[in-house]
Order: sequence, then structure tokens, then C-alpha cells
Amino acid sequence: MSLVRICNCLGIDAQDDSYIQIKEGNASPMLETYTMTRPLMLLSTLLLFFLLPGCSALQGLIASIAPQSSINSHKQQSVLDQLTPTVRKDFEQLTGLRHSDLLAAHETVEKVPAQFKRRLIVEALKQPWGGLTDLERQGLLLAEMAAGGSINLPALLDVLEAGMDRTSTFYKPIPLPTSSSHEELLAFLVGSLEQASLHRDKALKNLTEAERRFLFLHAGSIAEHFLPQVSNLSDRTGARIKADLRFAELLEGQVDYASLIAAAQVLARLANERWLQQVAAAWIKPLPASAVPPGVTGDVLLVQETSYGLIIIGGPGPNTYELDKYIGLIIDVGGNDLYRGMIASSVNEEQGNAVVIDLNGDDTYAGAPLGLATGRLGVGLLIDHDGDDVYQLGMGSGGAGFGGLGILFDTNGDDVYMGNRLTQGAAIGGLGLLLDAAGNDRYTSHGFAIGFGGPLGVGAVIDISGNDHYQCGDTYPSAYNAQDAPNGKPGDPLYQFDCFGLGAGSGQRILTKKIEWQTHSLAGGWGILLDIEGRDHYESANFSQGQGYFFGAGMKLDLDGDDEHHAARYGHGASAHYGVGLFIDRQGDDRYGSSGPFYNGGVAWDSSVSLMIDAGNGRDTYDFDHSTGLGRADYASWGLFIDDGGTDQYQAPSGFGDSAEKSVAGFFDLDGKDTYRLPPDALIPDAVRPGNGKLFFHPQGGIFVDR
Repeated sequence: MSLVRICNCLGIDAQDDSYIQIKEGNASPMLETYTMTRPLMLLSTLLLFFLLPGCSALQGLIASIAPQSSINSHKQQSVLDQLTPTVRKDFEQLTGLRHSDLLAAHETVEKVPAQFKRRLIVEALKQPWGGLTDLERQGLLLAEMAAGGSINLPALLDVLEAGMDRTSTFYKPIPLPTSSSHEELLAFLVGSLEQASLHRDKALKNLTEAERRFLFLHAGSIAEHFLPQVSNLSDRTGARIKADLRFAELLEGQVDYASLIAAAQVLARLANERWLQQVAAAWIKPLPASAVPPGVTGDVLLVQETSYGLIIIGGPGPNTYELDKYIGLIIDVGGNDLYRGMIASSVNEEQGNAVVIDLNGDDTYAGAPLGLATGRLGVGLLIDHDGDDVYQLGMGSGGAGFGGLGILFDTNGDDVYMGNRLTQGAAIGGLGLLLDAAGNDRYTSHGFAIGFGGPLGVGAVIDISGNDHYQCGDTYPSAYNAQDAPNGKPGDPLYQFDCFGLGAGSGQRILTKKIEWQTHSLAGGWGILLDIEGRDHYESANFSQGQGYFFGAGMKLDLDGDDEHHAARYGHGASAHYGVGLFIDRQGDDRYGSSGPFYNGGVAWDSSVSLMIDAGNGRDTYDFDHSTGLGRADYASWGLFIDDGGTDQYQAPSGFGDSAEKSVAGFFDLDGKDTYRLPPDALIPDAVRPGNGKLFFHPQGGIFVDR
């Protein structure tokens, strides 16, 4: 089996060293660094393609070239792999018949009315430990890809899309320029836009003009109106539900999505820093003011008309870009710039792709709704290479995909992301990615954000380093207020908001007894929040931090640092109604808290699967005195909590591995002298009272283990 054949299967030209970037001799420092990550990247991508239907050239080869230890780790082995001999065996044996009965019941999940279920999520529901292990492994692959920088961006898209059973079509990368001549650099720019446009045209060739317009316009309706559960079937709501189903059916049945991925990968190669520096050095003379397009101020070095939109190169000083026209590509070489309007986003269904690249400066981006790094029937790509930037994100933006791929990549600086709904790595019917490589960053949002995957969507926020702050909620009142705080108002202790973010996946559940409407339910996608390094702070409202809802999967991985995780109801690895939730903090002395009133920390409701793990030997504090959980499952669900070690403090009124209604749950603390503080009025018999060195069964079958 030749390397050429493998590369062809992955959409890589084996003869194109501008992509493979593995040379002998006088490689630059950037290339020398890249040669360390590229083999691991290739093996990782091979694994993903092996797991999915597709290239047979890979399937007979993977076992011999991809050792398990090299593809499952980011700095160390998968946590779930490590815990398999110490926890999985005991948990499954101790819960015994209940566990096997639950797995048998979950074998029927594919028969539940919900369109477009995804393999990764269904497998986690049917085989929880194995399925959750696959989710974690994919998360570690994402960490490996992201740490490789801009040159790994095309492969990173492959890993994300693989989780949604999607792969890219073949494309032959255009070689990077070998000289700094205007002609060669411009040929590469125009050629990249052309190649991406051709892939986009191929993706949409089976759609009529009316269908394209419907998909483009309905993306706005979805961004504005999406809800995880619909129970009020009014005429208006019913029409919207039918339109949502049509949107999904057209994307799944008539759009060649593999070609959309290829278009994004072609454009992602524009992030290459080496050739961008060539661009900055090649154009230095400003154009006369008469040649500057309307809406643009400051020095402009190049304006080029193309069939794919204007190409503009902005100068090293401050510029303003008012973007409401067909802009194919902006490259700004420096200065504190202001961008407003449709930034790296399509203005109509005729415009396929839009790219903005800013090389330096403390910039402000004020995007319109669906107007900042938004992929809508195409690709929206924004790359900011340096500076302390502010992103003011309207609805449906900030690395968001609706029938397309939206990518926001910020490589450096202390950045602020201020979001509305469906922002910051959010997608319904596409891919949304926000990748931040460095800096102490702040992410805020209203909801359905910061790593949210709706139906047919994969949404991810990946932050590589820095002490970051994440917030989601405080905008959309929760339906639980009708029962828990009927006379409450914002600020009252029992008043709740919904988030659905910080690594959340959700479907659209049509809650009705009318069978004809149940078939309009849409299964959820995959939402990811991955923070690789730093002392981070997370705070969120209901349904967040590794949360899955209605055939959606939510995953939150924090790989290093002393962190604070605060979430309300259904947080820290939680799921409901056939959802899958995974939360793992790998290292550090961490603090966990919740405003409650219920369900935090490896908790699952109604045929769902959830797992929370705090790995390592950190001194952790679980302040859940206003909530319940730490391993809890109800109504044919699977919920598990594991603390790997350390001197820990636990405070919660109930949970600790409890289960009910044909469910299985477990609490495992594997090492350390721990403190358990229960409320003074907690009426818990000594036989089932948590404590060091105890093992006991809850009356309905859950298990508590402190070693």
C-alpha cells in the first residue's frame, strides 16, 4: 500500500510538499516543528477514516501503522482506557443484572422517532463505556490537531466532521507560492478562491434555485427560533417544524456535503503563516484614495475584482471595513482595525465563500446576525493572527454553521468573545468552530453556544492555552420556573435560566402524542468544549458543561490547570431524553459548584448516558449543597461519577451513585482521604451514608465505592 494512495484517500497530494511539509535538509523552524506533529496528525486522521464508511485503502492498513498508544493520547493515555481495568469491570459486575438489562433496553434506541441519528451517539447509548471512550479519544485527537497550529486546520476539520459520519471529498491542494512575486501570490489567492468555489458549486448542484434560497433564508429562522423541545403545536409552530425538517432533509439528501468540507479545507490553507508573511512583504505601496472601495477607510494596498468577490489587501495602519457587499477575501497586514457587517460571511445565496485574514493589531469585529465567520450554504473563515481582539457576535456567528462551515481561528492575544444565541462554535446542519491558540480569553453568551451541536451539526470551541473565563446563560428563562419558582423573578434563588452550551448537543424533540408529528423530531448533534491548558473559570445555567439532550452528545474536556466549574441544573456531564453527556477534567486542584436545584456530576434522565471524571490526584472540592448528583440515573439511564484520587471534599444532600426506575448509577472515589459533609437534616441510614473506605448498594441498585 503506497503513501500516495493513502494521501489520495485523505484528499492530500503526496507530491505537494507545501501540504505534507516533510523535507530533508534546510527546513525552516516552522517546518521542523511541523514534522513532529504531521505523522501523528496523519495517523490520527487515518483512524477517523477507518472508523467511518469510506476509503477501503485505509481499512486494511490501519492496524499496522497506527499503534494504539500513538493515537489515543494527548500527553498521556486516554483516561477511560486507564480506568477500564479499575472501574469498568467493578461497575458492571457490581450492578450485574441491572446493567445487562439496561443495555438490552437501550438496544432499541434506534427505533425511537427522531430523524438523522448519528453513529457516535447511538453507540454511546447502546454501549456506554465503549461509546464514551470513543468520544474522549476523538477529543484527544482534536487536542493533538489543534496544538499543531494553522497547518493542521484542514485535518482538524476532518476529525470534527468524522464524528458526524461525514468525510471530505478528494481535492488536490494548490502548491504554496515559491516566490514573493505579485503574480504568483495573486495566482495562489485567486486559485484558492476558484477551487473552493468549484467545490461549493458541486456541493449544491442538485438544488434548484428556489431550494438554495430556502436553505439560505431558513438558516436565519433556525438561528432565531431553535428550541430543544417543542410542545405547543400552534399553526405557526407547526409550519416552522415542517420547514426545519425540510431544511434537514435537503442538507442530508441533496447537498454533497463532502464537497463543502473540501471547500473549507482549501480555504483553511490560507491560514499558513509563511506565505501570509510573503503577502505582507510583497505589497507595501498604498493605492490612491479613488481606488479604495466604498465602505473601506485607511491605506489599501490591493483591490482585485474576481468572479469570487473582491480581493482586498489592507495596509499596516488602522482600517475600517463596512462589509455589506460580495467580498471574497480580505487580508489586512496590521493596525488596530474595525470590521462591521457581514464579516467572513455570505451576503446572499449566490455568494459561496468569504474569508477575512488579519495579521496584526488589536481589532474589533462587530458582526451582523449570521455575519461573522458564519457558513451558510458555503464557508465563512476568519483568521486573526495577533492582537488583543474584541468580537461582538450577533445571533448565529463567531464560528457558526447552518448548511455550511463557519470557522473563527484566533492565534494569539487576550481576546473577548461577546455572543448572542448560537454563537462561538455552534452549528445546526453544518460545522461551527472557534479555535483560540493562546491568551487569557473571555467567552460570554446567551445560550446554545460555546460548543453547541444541534441537529446535523457539530460545534466546537477549542482553546489551547491561557487562563480563560467561560459564561453562558442569564438570558432565557427556564421552563422549570413554572414549577420551581412560579412567582419568582431574576435574582431569586430558585429562578433558573437555560444555557445549552459549554459543550452541549441537542436535538429538536417534538413532545406530542400525535404520531404524525413525532416523525418531525430531529436528533441532536455533537457539541464540544476543549480547553487544553490554563487555570480556567466556567459558569453556566441549566443544561451545560458536557450535556446531551435528545440524541445529542455534549463533551467538555479540560486537560490541565486548577479550574473552577460552576453549573446549574443538568451540568458537569449530564443528559436527558436519549442524550449523552461527558465531562472530564484531567489535572489540577479543582472546585465544583452548582446553584441547583438538582442534577450535577454524571447524571442521566430518561434513557440517557452520562459520565463525569476528575482525573489525577488533585485536591478537589465538590460544593453541591444546593443540588444533587455525583453519579445519579433515573428512568432507564446510565450515570457514573469517578474521582481518580486526592484529598477531596464532597458536599451534597443526595446522589452518590443512587439510581431509580430500572437505571444503573455509580460513585467511585479511587484514592485519598476524603471528607463527606451532608446536610444536618439529611435522613440517610448509616448503611448508605457516604464515607471513606465504604462500599454499599443503594436500595434500587446504584453503587457507592470509596477506596
